[in-house]
Amino acid sequence: MRIARVVFVGAFIGGAATSAQAANLIVNGGFEAPVVAAGTYSLFSVGQAFYGWTVTGDSGNVALTSTTFTQNSFVFPAHGGHQWLDLTGTSNTPTGVRQTVATTVGSQYRLAFWVGNIYNPNGIFGTSSTVNVFANGQLLTSVLAIGGSGSNTQKWQGFTATFTATASSTTISFINADPGYDTQNGLDDVSLALVP
Repeated sequence: MRIARVVFVGAFIGGAATSAQAANLIVNGGFEAPVVAAGTYSLFSVGQAFYGWTVTGDSGNVALTSTTFTQNSFVFPAHGGHQWLDLTGTSNTPTGVRQTVATTVGSQYRLAFWVGNIYNPNGIFGTSSTVNVFANGQLLTSVLAIGGSGSNTQKWQGFTATFTATASSTTISFINADPGYDTQNGLDDVSLALVP
C-alpha cells in the first residue's frame, strides 16, 4: 500500500507529549512489557511477537533491554521508564520491529521516537545509530543519532515524522541500519498520534 510522502521529518529536544495532543496509537511504545530482569535483556527473533510488536527482517533478533544493563564499562539507560529496545540484538542484522495501527485515509499523523547511541570509536558499539522507518513498506525516513561523544553512557536523540495515511491501517516499522560491526542501536518511547 502506498503512503503519502513525509510532510516533515526532524530531530527534537525535550519533549513529552502535551495534553492537547491526541492519544498514542502505538501499543507498548516504551517497551515496558514484557518485563526483563534488572541488568539483563531478552531476545526476540524474527517472526516473534511481544506486547504489540512483531520482530521483522530476513533473520536475526532484537533485545528488550533493562535500563540498568551495563557492558564493557558502558551504561545503557532507557530514555524513559525501565526498558528500551536494542534493534541490533545479538545478530547485528537489518532487523527491527513493526506494529499495525488503524488509520483514517486522508488524515495526517505524527510519529515520534527516540534513538539511543553509544559513542565507542574503534569499539563494538560504533559511533552512531541509524534507523530506517517505514510506513506500509515505504521508507518514511532514515535517521542518524550521533550523541554520546566523551561519555560511556547511552545518549538519546528524538525524531519526528509526519505523514498522511492512504489506507485504513498503517504498519510502522523500525529497522536497524547500522553496519554489522556496530552492536548497539536503541529505540524507545515511540508514539503515533493524529494531528489535530
